[in-house]
Amino acid sequence: MLYTRVCELLGVECPIVSAPMVGRATAELVAAVSAAGGFGLIGGSTAGPEWLREQIRMVRERTDRPFGVGFISSAPGVEALVQVALEEQVTAISHSFVDPSSYVDAAHAAGVKVLAQVQTLAGATAAARAGVDLITAQGTEAGGHTGYNASLPFVPAVVDVVGDIPVLAAGGIADGRGLAAVLMLGAEGAWIGTRFLTSREAGGATWAKAAVVGAGTDDTVLTRAYDIAQNAPFPQHVGGRVLRNQFTARWHEHDDQVLARREELAAEVLAAEERGDTQVAPVYAGSAAGLITAIEPAAEIVRRIVTEAEDMLRKRTAQVLR
Repeated sequence: MLYTRVCELLGVECPIVSAPMVGRATAELVAAVSAAGGFGLIGGSTAGPEWLREQIRMVRERTDRPFGVGFISSAPGVEALVQVALEEQVTAISHSFVDPSSYVDAAHAAGVKVLAQVQTLAGATAAARAGVDLITAQGTEAGGHTGYNASLPFVPAVVDVVGDIPVLAAGGIADGRGLAAVLMLGAEGAWIGTRFLTSREAGGATWAKAAVVGAGTDDTVLTRAYDIAQNAPFPQHVGGRVLRNQFTARWHEHDDQVLARREELAAEVLAAEERGDTQVAPVYAGSAAGLITAIEPAAEIVRRIVTEAEDMLRKRTAQVLR
C-alpha cells in the first residue's frame, strides 16, 4: 500500500491532491476526491467569501474526510477568502504565486496547515523559510498557470533545497506511472489537475472537458496571451498552459499587440466562452491531456492511479534490477 509523509501530514489514505482549479474544483469534486482517500482542494478564488463558506460546508455534508482550499494568492481580495478558510478550520490552505510568509502564523494558530505551490527554486526556498508544511513543485507541463521549469529536473531540485519539508510534484501526472515516477524523484505525492478536470464531478462546461479528452500531448502551449487580454492577476514569471487554437496561433508571443487591443480581445474571448467556441476561448489543460481518453468519476480516477502506481513500483523494479 502506498503511504508517504503526505498521507500522515494531511490525514489521508493515498498521496494524491486534486488541484484547486478555479471554477472546476468545487464542493462536488473535492468531496469525491477526499472520500476516495485523496485530498481535495476547493478552488477558493472563484467568488466571494460567502460562496467559499458555502462550498466548505457542502463538502462537509458529503464527507468527513480531510480537505482544504487553494488560492490564487496574487489576486485582489484574497485575504477575506483566506479568513473564511481559517474560520471554517479546513485541514489545509494552499497559496500560489506569492511568498506565503504573511499567511503562515495565522494558519498555524488556527490549527490549519499551509501548502505553497512554487515554480522556481527561489520560490521554494522562500516557502521553506516561511515555515510552510508542504511544498508543491509545479513543473511547466501543468495545465493552467505555471512556470517554465520542467518537472523532471525541478522536482528533485526542490526536494534538495527545502530540507525536511515534504514535496508534492505537479505537472504532467495523469496516471499511476506519473505518480510512481515522481515518488522516485523524491516527492511524497502528486498534485493533479488536468486528470480531475475531466472527471464527472468537476465543474465547468462540457465542451471544455470534451476538448481536453480529445487533445494530444502536443496540443498545448504555455502563453501569456490570455492573461494579457483579460488583465489577469498573475506574475510575469508564469504563463497559462492552454489547448492550442486559432487565438494562440494568432496572439501567442505577440504580447505588445495583445496589450494594445486588450479591450477588444477580452470581449472576443468572453463571447467565445459564452458560446463554447474552443478556437477562441481558453481551455486550460496540461500536457497530460494526451493521456486522458474519457470523462470518469473522480473516485475511480483516484483508485486507478494508486493501483497503477503500486503495480509499477513493484513490477518495474524487478524488471530493471539484476
